[in-house]
Amino acid sequence: MSDHYDAFEMSPVPAPGPDAVPPEPFHGIYGMPAFVTIPTSDLAASVDFWIRGLGFFELFSIPGRVVHLRRWAFQDVLLVPAASVPEQAPAMSVSFACVLGQLDSLVEACRALRPDSVDGPRDTPWNTRDVAVITPENARIVLTAAKPFDPASQEARNLEAVGITPPGADDEQ
Repeated sequence: MSDHYDAFEMSPVPAPGPDAVPPEPFHGIYGMPAFVTIPTSDLAASVDFWIRGLGFFELFSIPGRVVHLRRWAFQDVLLVPAASVPEQAPAMSVSFACVLGQLDSLVEACRALRPDSVDGPRDTPWNTRDVAVITPENARIVLTAAKPFDPASQEARNLEAVGITPPGADDEQ
């Protein structure tokens, strides 16, 4: 028996599949359950990369203080001015969901802006395809897309081993 249950209705992330369509950019104002604050020494260059490379939009800005960027609901980033940024990206990363059909165009856009900024894509043992991007402020961003679920796959066995079963699997027992 698993303590996990299907709660996808809470998320803007669509069910994985070859025809998955990403949600529209979300322009609503809400209490943010989580967000990332990233210091940058070149606010304009950072905003440009996040918008043209990573597909975010500017929700609002307070000139010289903060630029609030967003993609989907609950994908919020605050860019703030800083005197300097780390010389290299940290091991830590932050991940943003996307759909498989978006990965190639996001990779192309990031590489067009910063040729050496992208690592991947790589398939993971938990059934996603991930691309790591190093931004102008040396943040490590992972764009992650769920792959269609194959109940006969190694990824399905990996998830089942930790108590995660696909929707409807408990009904069959």
